[in-house]
This record gives sequence, structure tokens and C-alpha cells, in this order.
Amino acid sequence: MIWQAHMKRLAQNKDGATLVEFGFVAPVLILMIMGVFDLTHSQYTTALVNGAMQDAGRNLTLESAGSQESAIDQIVIDQVSNVVPNSASVRLEKLSHFDFSDISEPEEFTDDNNDGICNNNEVFVDVNENNQWDPDRGQEGIGGARDAVLYTAIVTYPRLFPMAGLAGMSENVEIRASTVLRNQPYDEQNRTTTTGNCI
Repeated sequence: MIWQAHMKRLAQNKDGATLVEFGFVAPVLILMIMGVFDLTHSQYTTALVNGAMQDAGRNLTLESAGSQESAIDQIVIDQVSNVVPNSASVRLEKLSHFDFSDISEPEEFTDDNNDGICNNNEVFVDVNENNQWDPDRGQEGIGGARDAVLYTAIVTYPRLFPMAGLAGMSENVEIRASTVLRNQPYDEQNRTTTTGNCI
């Protein structure tokens, strides 16, 4: 009889209910807070990288860009490094094209077997002169006079908070920012029409 009275009193006791409820809510709340901070930091970093790329793009269009290319690259890397972890990697890619319409376009090829793939010794126009067919006809580097250059920064770093696995997200953040520019001086371009054969 006494133990039944104790059990009845225990069942009606609500001391500590708030703590138990908080135990259910806390993981979700903490995950949401970390997610908001992570998203905010990613957005800020994206804006900073875009700004750095726009500034670098303006500097690279100048006639003296060839001699200052590495210094301009370092400015972009330094600006990004201020807001990302030390383990972050910053990769810069420059692809020069004859014209703006060539950007992100594949090299042309004669599709003899109509399979949409450059293969079986089919002839292609080797625009970037690297002796192989490429899905992007850009040539590495900033090119020459009047060339259109696609300048891209790829920033990769581990997330600031250990919540990626819980939210089903990647452990790393990858940010890509690009700018397109045309080189000065606006002189005559030298375009070659070398051909090759697909493997």
C-alpha cells in the first residue's frame, strides 16, 4: 500500500519537466543556430570573394597586367584568407578565349558517327593548342590583346561548426566566383586554326 502511494505521488510530480523538455528541444535548437551561423559565414565569404574577383578583374584588364599577374592573384588570396580557416585552399583559374562567345564552349569537332562524343579519330579544331579535344576551348593564362578571359576563384574549407553530418551536408564548403574581362590594348588578335584527331 505504501509503495502504491509513492508511485502515485511520483507520477504526479512535475519537478524537472522543463529540463526533460529542454533535452528534447536543445539538439534541434543548437543545430539550427550552428546552421544559421554557418550559412551566414558562407554568404559573407561568397560576397567577399566576388568583390575580390571584381577588383582583380579590373586590374587584369590593364595593359601592364602581364607583369603584375602574380601580385594581383596574391591580393585575391590574401583577402579571402582573412575570413576562412587556415586550412582553406584558394585555387585561381584563368582561361583566355578569342571572344566572349567562346567562353565555356567546347572545341568544335566533326561528329562522323553522330554519338555526340569526340572519338574514333574524328577531326577537331584545337583552339587552345594543347593537342587534345577539350569541353572548354579556353587556353590557360590571361592570353593576349583583346582576348576575353574567364577568371575564377575556387575556395574550399572545412565547415566552421561540426553539424554537417547531422544535417546531411558536406563536411567542406566550396565557393566559386568568376569574372570575365577583355584584355587591353585592343589590338589585332592572332587566331590559329590548328586541327587534331580525337582518341
